[in-house]
Amino acid sequence: MKKKKVNTNILNSPDRIKERKRLNKENVFVDFKLDESLKDMGKGKSYYIYTYGCQENESDSEKIRGLLESVGYTEKLVLEEADVLVLNTCAIRKNAEDKVFGELGRLKQLKRERPEIVTIVCGCMAQEQDAVNLITKRYQNVDIVLGTHNIHDILGLIKKCYDKKERLVDVLSYEGDIVENVPMVRQSKIKAWVPIMYGCDEFCTYCIVPYTRGKERSRLPENILKEVNELVEKGYKEITLLGQNVNAYGKDFTDRSYDFADLLTDLHNTKIERIRFTTSNPKDFDDKQVKAMALGGNIMPQLHLPVQSGSNEVLKRMNRRYTRETYLSLVKKIKEAIPNISLTTDIIVAFPGETEEQFEETLSLVKECDYEGAFTFIYSPREGTPAASYTEQVPEDAAHERLYKLNELINEGYKKGSMRFLNTIQKVLIEGESKNDPNMLMGYNENGKLINVKGDKSLIGKIVNVKVTEAKTWSLDGEYVE
Repeated sequence: MKKKKVNTNILNSPDRIKERKRLNKENVFVDFKLDESLKDMGKGKSYYIYTYGCQENESDSEKIRGLLESVGYTEKLVLEEADVLVLNTCAIRKNAEDKVFGELGRLKQLKRERPEIVTIVCGCMAQEQDAVNLITKRYQNVDIVLGTHNIHDILGLIKKCYDKKERLVDVLSYEGDIVENVPMVRQSKIKAWVPIMYGCDEFCTYCIVPYTRGKERSRLPENILKEVNELVEKGYKEITLLGQNVNAYGKDFTDRSYDFADLLTDLHNTKIERIRFTTSNPKDFDDKQVKAMALGGNIMPQLHLPVQSGSNEVLKRMNRRYTRETYLSLVKKIKEAIPNISLTTDIIVAFPGETEEQFEETLSLVKECDYEGAFTFIYSPREGTPAASYTEQVPEDAAHERLYKLNELINEGYKKGSMRFLNTIQKVLIEGESKNDPNMLMGYNENGKLINVKGDKSLIGKIVNVKVTEAKTWSLDGEYVE
């Protein structure tokens, strides 16, 4: 007998044209309040979350956990055993989407076996018009599609799905409010993600994020400082400030003059022991921010500064709005102000029209900047972005050859960056057992280097002195020093 098709109720659907607009409206700040009618709806039920992509998604998943557990759901470690399945997706590259579609295909059988399961697709992929259309047509096993701007509505949508036995699509094509005090279950008791702003207004020609995350909107500094002080009281040692472009923090304020450097300075005066941030756009990294970073202390000597290409022609086609020369000048200022800094970056190879000579310019910039690591990628077309329509695509074999050549150089930087810590005493925040050896502990030094160390498990959660005894390409080994 043919299975009855479930009705799909489209409350709001993504619209690429609307997503590109930047409305001149002030941010709306809202305090989250749990609807009392939802209070016990998860009692006796469980959930499973699979998070794809960046730290922003990891932070969003912590909020989803908090929301689900606030109404009684408990977390399962095995997907097949859960009552609610959440796929928090990424759209930055096509292979990220392919992984999600592959998983949704695999889950069709589970839905046939357990039709009462509620499957939710949220995150950046859920903000994409084409992806949502495909999900609603081909993946009847998906019950809820929820965008990035209204994850705080997830409980109400699950309740509606239960009550009305229908599939729901609720994706806002305009920016949602800045919602504070959403319940959160953090993955770590030691380190915390702290979003300081949402969205991106850069519109790099290859990037889908301004469409999926909306316009830049900053949290109020008093709310950020309150959150960090509460984390200190709970025993957290380290925070990472999050934003698609943290350097643009505060530029959208209309009632105050307060920027990212001001926030860094204020956080420097709190009792949190370590501060990191990601990710930065070189265009917005000014001298005031360099000065704030140079305060040192709890501001870690580590910076991820995406360059994407070393060629001015390619940077212009990417709409990066800085040049090779201004980037190198910024790097010089940063290294003069913070001599011990570890610098990492993002690089895209084989951007449409990139010549061999332009690729060589990227290699020369990598040598000049002396990076200690990088995330490197072959250009991936994203439907709806300007670069997807560029005609001069680089042949696949040439693209892979360039990536291989670049990675050889980057790996030399990783190794060199590790070697400079050999035989030194490093302050290491011990996070837990090593993934590869349960007899070893692992943690990170101030520069963000992974260090494995022999020591008692009582050291977990503490910042301790470690003497580095061996420097490898990807990690360091060391001995605990009392």
